[in-house]
Amino acid sequence: MPRMKLQRVLPTAYAPVLALETYARTHNDKRTYELVKILASVINGCSYCLAMHTRDARKQGESEERIEALQGDWRAADLWTPAERAALALTEEATILGDGGVSDATYDEAVTQWKEKGVASLIMAVAAINVWNRIAITTGMHAEDL
Repeated sequence: MPRMKLQRVLPTAYAPVLALETYARTHNDKRTYELVKILASVINGCSYCLAMHTRDARKQGESEERIEALQGDWRAADLWTPAERAALALTEEATILGDGGVSDATYDEAVTQWKEKGVASLIMAVAAINVWNRIAITTGMHAEDL
């Protein structure tokens, strides 16, 4: 049982996060969107979001091999298209945000694969899942709560 239901406590604050999610969901390739959500949730350790997005990815026909690869060294797996690899690299760097932030090489490859508008939509998806991960973890949501 979660500590609180944020949407009940602060519905006016929850609404814009939901709107960002709706935008991201409708402006990204569906399979890539779920891959991004899974990878960020793995990085952030969010069991709730990981369970939700692996379930949704399976419903869309995503393979267990690819889902499992995201939970390990995804870069070592030869399972991704160049566009997916670019989206995952962008997700990883934008989620971890080390000293240099997202590298020019990662950003440039994302633009090569997705064009500027596509990268902008991916950034919104990464931003949304990072917000959801933080909400779910802080409020104590777990996979069993789905």
